[in-house]
Amino acid sequence: MHNAIYQVPLPQNEPVLNYAPGSVETINVKKAISELRSKTLEVPMYIGKNEVFTDKKIKLSPPHDHKHVLGFASEGDASHVKAAIDAALEARNNWANLPWNERAAVFLKAADLLAGPFRAKINAATMLGQSKNAYQAEIDAACELIDFLRFNVAFYQEIMAEQPQSSKGVWNKLEYRPLEGFVFALTPFNFTAIAGNLPASAAMMGNVIVWKPAYTQIYSANVIMEVFKLAGLPDGVINMVYVDGPVTGDIVFNHADFAGIHFTGSTGVFQNIWKTIGDNIHKYKSYPRIVGETGGKDFVIAHKSADAKAVAVGLVRGAFEYQGQKCSAASRAYIPSNIWEDVKRHMLADLADIKMGPTEDFSNFVNAVIDEKAFDKISGYISAAKNAQNAEIIAGGGFDKSVGYFIEPTVILTKDPKYKTMCEEIFGPVLSIFVYEENAWEETLELVNTTSPYALTGAVFSQDRYAIDQATKALENAAGNFYINDKPTGAVVGQQPFGGARASGTNDKAGSKLNLLRWVNARTIKETFVSPTDYKYPFLG
Repeated sequence: MHNAIYQVPLPQNEPVLNYAPGSVETINVKKAISELRSKTLEVPMYIGKNEVFTDKKIKLSPPHDHKHVLGFASEGDASHVKAAIDAALEARNNWANLPWNERAAVFLKAADLLAGPFRAKINAATMLGQSKNAYQAEIDAACELIDFLRFNVAFYQEIMAEQPQSSKGVWNKLEYRPLEGFVFALTPFNFTAIAGNLPASAAMMGNVIVWKPAYTQIYSANVIMEVFKLAGLPDGVINMVYVDGPVTGDIVFNHADFAGIHFTGSTGVFQNIWKTIGDNIHKYKSYPRIVGETGGKDFVIAHKSADAKAVAVGLVRGAFEYQGQKCSAASRAYIPSNIWEDVKRHMLADLADIKMGPTEDFSNFVNAVIDEKAFDKISGYISAAKNAQNAEIIAGGGFDKSVGYFIEPTVILTKDPKYKTMCEEIFGPVLSIFVYEENAWEETLELVNTTSPYALTGAVFSQDRYAIDQATKALENAAGNFYINDKPTGAVVGQQPFGGARASGTNDKAGSKLNLLRWVNARTIKETFVSPTDYKYPFLG
């Protein structure tokens, strides 16, 4: 393992372009959208040196225009999972033995490609394939993925620089080796950056990867692979397959060389994976690393001293950007009675101004939810609320899937703090609000802490420093990312390492070296320069 230290470029967060009308970036991304919509793409699986096409196809369509066909992806079967594992293991020795700076150079080049010639294409693919507006695509597919790639290299350098002390006549070293075997990356639809980072972060540390993206994210995942290949990623280091989940899992989690999983997705899937790994633990060469983030039921709590307008904007942005399909999206809110009417007035005024429609129209703040399954689940919650005795819809409530999977930003007001939309993860543009008696602050903090099994993100709004301190302490285990006077979304790589505990995951903090440490297996090496030649210690005389 090569531990030489080369000073890598000091990372800085990629500047976010604003996509104002008539701007260069707006012109470029609209051109890219037009080009992508004009062709029907055939998307292969990437296994070793091969681009694999099959006769079984997955249709790729914009969620906001589901009759339009962007392309078809070739769906695989068990044989393709086995081939991907074999290709990864074949590539492992050469990749692991490559000097770390040479591996890092691949991902630094990929970052520059995304920041430059591929910026419009990765954003356009995300806008079309995942129905994100231009700004949401920019902060995700471009900026966050670029930041992950650049900052991870710097974090890697910091890790290697952490070496033990040595006493006189001894040299102690820590060697940071990749895991023995392959890593399985299972990635979600909602963030192109997460889809790219989960395989790339582990690969940068010297591991080889089998990557299964969500089917609804394949369109932009294909661009990520295009960029990685152009950046010089060797064949077999990251293998991307589209195979049914249970089929993939049956092969991956029964393989002796399975070394770890990097996961973002649902709690149920993650818990089943963990159980399966536990059941198969005797089959593996080593104990697999299990790293996962699984979503949340993220909260906003306002104190009676809070600024009503700031709370309203935090709720609108936090709950309805990207149609509430962020793991960190505000989903439940607790508003004190003394400011509720003002919060409500500001919030309803903003919602009345928001437009909903396709991403190609840059005046639309809200677009479509990801697919019909999500549409049916979310609209089911809304329909139930319309008929509930202890809840009322005070904004939105409409939905239509005739053209695209459109659901209006919906606000449910409930008198029951344990009403199901206050407790259950919905993953859509639905915000539930409970108005509490303004002086019941401590009781409401306890309510926030105990209502949900999740602990991903949360926010407190207050102008009272004592109240802020009280909330920060009372909710210390309720959110891995905690925000004061801001919405609970928008974690930035290198600034707010992301992850939660409880049912929200292993809290291994993507966007920090804490995550990268999970993908190395440290070896301690002690070298004694002059070896003893007598077994006797001085106390023996």
